[in-house]
Order: sequence, then structure tokens, then C-alpha cells
Amino acid sequence: MNKLKFTAYLLSFSLSFLLVEDAFSQNLNSAGKSFITTETIGQVEGHDVLQYTLQNKTGMKVQLITYGAAITNIVTPDKFGEMNSVVLGFDSLSDYAGSQNQLLGSTVGRVANRISNKKFTIDGKEYTLTSDIHGGAKGFDKRIWSSKKISRKNEVAIEMTYLSKDGEEGFPGNLLVTITFTLTNSNDLVIDYKATTNKATPLVLTNHSYFNLSGGKNTKILDTELTVYADKYLEYGDGSTITGKIIDVKATPFDFSSSKPIGKDIDKVQQYTNGYDVTFALRNQSDKLVLAAKAFEPLSGRELEVYTTEPGVVFYTGNWLSEKLKGRNGVPNTKNGAFCLETQHYPNSINTPAFPNTILRPGKTFTSKTIYRFLVRK
Repeated sequence: MNKLKFTAYLLSFSLSFLLVEDAFSQNLNSAGKSFITTETIGQVEGHDVLQYTLQNKTGMKVQLITYGAAITNIVTPDKFGEMNSVVLGFDSLSDYAGSQNQLLGSTVGRVANRISNKKFTIDGKEYTLTSDIHGGAKGFDKRIWSSKKISRKNEVAIEMTYLSKDGEEGFPGNLLVTITFTLTNSNDLVIDYKATTNKATPLVLTNHSYFNLSGGKNTKILDTELTVYADKYLEYGDGSTITGKIIDVKATPFDFSSSKPIGKDIDKVQQYTNGYDVTFALRNQSDKLVLAAKAFEPLSGRELEVYTTEPGVVFYTGNWLSEKLKGRNGVPNTKNGAFCLETQHYPNSINTPAFPNTILRPGKTFTSKTIYRFLVRK
């Protein structure tokens, strides 16, 4: 080897060593620390979409994108200490923005779930919407949200904001919505909702994450054991339209008042989807933050506790998930491959006076809190 080549070799070796040393130092410095990273992952309709990665001191990670104010990934440990994703997601922004995305991790509004016949009346004026479900044809899940990092001691948080203008999707009023996603060092993902308006408008917000607590080791969630702290559920008529009646869960397939596997009675559910898509009326109707549901996955030992100030929770078992649509790492989605626990007010409340109020008026501030707490049973 001549002197010139030898010198080049030494420089190359030194550079490689420094890069490895720098990467090692970054990993060492990030261990045991909470931090947030940010990157631009593409554009939708000419607007940049940001992705935030939040990591706490235990190593749990949550990823969010500003398209749809969506939770795209949650990585938690199982009983063996192995870190895996526990929510469905996609590999690309184009999949999230695609027509086949079934609200994976999205924020849903202005009114989540259904408004019958796409119509409602407030103070004697009738309004007609672009769709009867999930906030219209282009709801909050298809909008670009503003975002910023929030400084908090020992916690990492992202605030996302969206101004839904008067008349958007047929709804009245300029509605300003702020959602703060906080990852704590006790492995809580806290979602705080806040909204104000200049005209009376219906408002029902939720998050539509699909959970599989096995971390992908089980393609179905039928063995996951679920408890819902509710004694009643909302009766449905054709399809999933709510009739307005609230039914006792006893002696029905909807009885999760004590823990049972999701798949135990799923074949008995005579819904149009041949699976669970039901709203539970929670025992708590006080607006206080309480435990609403608990899910335990025996294979991984992971446990999810859901706390909320909302009066209801929608339990959905991914009945329309299809293998035709590939998820994260190219893995096909599977019917009943994940479940949702969507904390919210009742469907069609705006047209059902007996249901809890969903009208936000000027001068009032809407607030709501939901916590997804991740635990492990050894």
C-alpha cells in the first residue's frame, strides 16, 4: 500500500470510528432521558406534514403526525422486556392520506361517530352535513394541524391546534380545537382536548387508535381479556344507527362488566359487521376522570387501562380491517386484528335530547381528558 492510499485509509478509519463513537454517545446520552425529535415526512395538498417522536425515561415511544393529529405508533415493553408496537399503523404518509385509511390513530371530529340523516337543529335552525359519520366527508382526520412542543418538567408533550371554520362540512361556527398529547414517565399517554366556538355547534371528539397488545405476535385480538366499567349499552337499529334506548348488558354478548376474552361471545353479536361496534354508557356520568376500561393480553403480559372524563366509550373490533391493505412493515391487516376503545359522548346525541349534551356555545370552553395507561403483568 503506497503512502497516499495508507493516509486515505487512516482518514477513512478515523471517520468511521468517530461516527460510531458519536452514535454510541447519542444512545448513551438518550438512555434514561425524556426527549422529542421532529422530522418532515412529506406533504399533503402542498402542506408539510411533521412527525414527532416522544420518548420517556423508560424507553416507551409515541409517534404523532400533524395529518389528522394522528397517533401513528406506540412502542411499549412486554413481560419479557421486549419493545414492540401496540397500535396499527402505516409505513408511509401516502397510506395515511389514502382513501383506504380507516382512521388509524386519527383525531375524529367535529362530531365523532354518527349524526342521523346528516341533519340536526340548533336554536330552530336546521343544518345539513356532507356525511352522517365522523365529522363529514373531510373531517378532522383529514386536516393538517398546527403543532408545537410543550415544555414540562419530567414529561414530553406536543400541542396540536386546528381552526374549523364556520360552515366547514356543514357545521356552524368557527371552532378552535387544541389537543395536547403528553407522554409521562409512568407510561401514560395523556390526551387533553380543549375547544371554543363563536356559534353554537355540536362537538364530539375522540381518538381512533387500533390496539393489538401482543405487539404483533398474535394476528387477532380475540384472546385479549376486556373489562368495561359499564352496565348498559346503546341499542342500535339498522346498521349501527342508535335508536335512543339504553339497554342492560346482562345476558347479552355485550356484557364486559367482568373480564372476559373478546372472542368469547363475538359470534353471538348480531351486528351488521359481525363483530363489536358498540357504545357503552359508562357508570361514571360525572365528568370526573375515572377508569372506563381495561384490556389484558396474556401472550405479552401487557395491560391497557383507559381513563376518561367522557360518559361513553365505543368498543370496536376492527371488523372492516382487510388483508388487502398492508400495515406497518408491509404486514397485512386482519379482520379482528385490533380493537378500539374510543372515549366520547354518545352517537347522535344532537338529535337525542335524553342523551348528555354535546352542544358547545360561545363563551364556554369544552374540555375533556383521556389517559391510555400501559402496564405489564409479569
